[in-house]
Amino acid sequence: MQLEGAVVKEQGQTFAIVIVKSHVLNSGEKDDAARQFSVYFPGMPIILMAQDSRGTPTYYGRKDIVAFLAKLHISQIPWKKYTF
Repeated sequence: MQLEGAVVKEQGQTFAIVIVKSHVLNSGEKDDAARQFSVYFPGMPIILMAQDSRGTPTYYGRKDIVAFLAKLHISQIPWKKYTF
């Protein structure tokens, strides 16, 4: 399996961001998707991120982490491809 995302260590917290399609965030699938990705990033809060047609990110997950990410430009996140 291959996915795009990031592991971020900030303010004493380590969490994972996983890029998903917009429809995942716009449906009842988001909690299931976050649970499935937690297998690949054990012990970390999972944040899902999707972009709209203009590239604007939307995050889903723990409210404090989402609020932090909303203040960042998407280029400040250390994205990479993960292969499992």
